[in-house]
Amino acid sequence: MRAFNEPTLTSLTSIIPIQGWQEFLKDGNGYLRTANGAYLNGNKRFTTGILYNIIAMAIEKFVMAALMRHGTMPYNHTMIDLVEAMEDTFPGAIADIRKGLLQLDSYQDICDPYDFTIIEPGWDEIPAMLALATKLQTLVQDDLTINT
Repeated sequence: MRAFNEPTLTSLTSIIPIQGWQEFLKDGNGYLRTANGAYLNGNKRFTTGILYNIIAMAIEKFVMAALMRHGTMPYNHTMIDLVEAMEDTFPGAIADIRKGLLQLDSYQDICDPYDFTIIEPGWDEIPAMLALATKLQTLVQDDLTINT
C-alpha cells in the first residue's frame, strides 16, 4: 500500500500537454534574444533593472513551456515556485542552476504592494543571469525535442 504523501510515477506517454506551451517557448526565446542583444550591444536604454526583468520573463516562459508540455503547472510564478515545479517534474535536471535561479528572487520581491523590495543588479551580474537563462533554454529545448 502506498503512503498518503508518496508520489506516483506517470509515464510520459500518458501525459497530456497543456495547450499553448509552444507560445511560451517562443516568447521565452524572444525575451532572451532581446536581453542578449541589448546587453551585447551596450544599449543603455536597457538598464540593469530592465534586463533583469526581461531575463526573468525568459526564464519564466521556458519553465512554463516545459511544465505545460508535461501537463502540469507551478503553484505560483515566483522563482522558488518555478524551481520547485521544475524539480518535481524533472528531478535533477536543473540541479546545477538551481542556486542561481533562486538568487534571482533576491533582486525583486513585489508580491506585497506595501512592503516590496527592488534591487538593481550591477552590470557585472547580467552575464551570469543571461547564462542561467541560456542554460535553462537549452535544457527545455532538449527536453522538448526528445519528448515531442
